[in-house]
Amino acid sequence: MTGTARKALAEALATFLFVLSIIGAVNSGSPLTPLAIGFALAVLIFATGHISGAHLNPAVSVGVFLRGGLSVVDLVAYIIAQAIGGVLAALVSSVWWAPSETAMVIDIWPAFLVEAIFTLFLVYVVLNVATSKETAGNSFYGLAIGGVVFVGATTVGSISGGGFNPAVALGLSVSGHFAWSSLWLYILAPIVGGAIAAILFRVLNTDDAKKVAAAE
Repeated sequence: MTGTARKALAEALATFLFVLSIIGAVNSGSPLTPLAIGFALAVLIFATGHISGAHLNPAVSVGVFLRGGLSVVDLVAYIIAQAIGGVLAALVSSVWWAPSETAMVIDIWPAFLVEAIFTLFLVYVVLNVATSKETAGNSFYGLAIGGVVFVGATTVGSISGGGFNPAVALGLSVSGHFAWSSLWLYILAPIVGGAIAAILFRVLNTDDAKKVAAAE
């Protein structure tokens, strides 16, 4: 398998494993849940980065697209694959954990703000450690990205649930942890944050496109 199909399958599989890990960690009730989620993302990025870039998140894919690192065809394929992975994870999780009967109650605008800001944080880090020519070939990108999710889940998880990822939010809606009526927030806010991160990356790395062209 090659090309877009290979990359999309990798995105679907890794997103499936990531969302399944999140649901299990949340259901465990462990105080280590944010750490488990951050490490799950880190190891899946290390495992999948060489195939698809390991976005595992539509907001990241949008940010990489706006940064100039992803085609329209791949963007659409990635988002569909990530959504499928998230939904399948929630469905499979029901084998071990009954769907939650009580969705998290959130205050819409504070939740929207933290989802946008911390997704901006996440995508900004992704673009700088995993796509910039200045950091090409580094060995820390997975830990850096997983670390952002750990920080976000720990600091503002109680405000929004710490989605920062529309595919994760979709999975958590299927599993009953997030209310369907709030799904729009978990889609729109991360996309806004990811788009702003891409703009900031381009402003702060004006010569990056020239380096990409030179490398080619």
